[in-house]
Amino acid sequence: MAHAPLSEILVASRNAGKIAEIRDLFGPLGVSVTSAAELGLSEPEETGDTFEANAATKALASARASGKMALSDDSGLVVDALDGAPGVYTADWATMADGTRDFAAAMQKVEDALQARGITTDAERTGRFVSVLCLATPEGEVSFYRGEAPGVLVWPPRGNSGFGYDPVFRPDGHERTFGEMTAEEKHGWKPGQSQALSHRARAFKLFAEQCLGVPAT
Repeated sequence: MAHAPLSEILVASRNAGKIAEIRDLFGPLGVSVTSAAELGLSEPEETGDTFEANAATKALASARASGKMALSDDSGLVVDALDGAPGVYTADWATMADGTRDFAAAMQKVEDALQARGITTDAERTGRFVSVLCLATPEGEVSFYRGEAPGVLVWPPRGNSGFGYDPVFRPDGHERTFGEMTAEEKHGWKPGQSQALSHRARAFKLFAEQCLGVPAT
């Protein structure tokens, strides 16, 4: 669906890292960004078994609660040698018994699972970050924009930038992990650039081109 020009958007998330990245991506487009966290909107339960299903759940909940156009992101780490895990359960792998999230523990869990299967070489430790953006209207119309960033799982974690599993993910064609890159390097796509590096930036590029009328490059 096309809704250009778009002057404001509600980001259907309470994840500070995601909100910051999406706000950065919208910056050059002059779109005002508000988050579900800022409006105090509750988070719906994510029961889907695909990124698209969970993204739609979040976007629709925020759009209907606020009466505004809402954009959600459902993303995760897909590890080939782990049969696609953690996948849509990426955040769950980091969730502790008290409900808090510990991504250091989650990265260790991924590494332990790889070691248990004897997965040690770069050629075996392939995976990708996946991001699915969903744009929803208060009336229930949705559209999806998917981006993937392939790479290799490294150990030990490297870098303190980014969030989540970034310190153990080295994108293809690079020597540094997402955790060692600046925000600009990782997701700094702008209109006119032909390439976007991160999964979220690649999904946003599609969204900007297909929904906001930004010329494709």
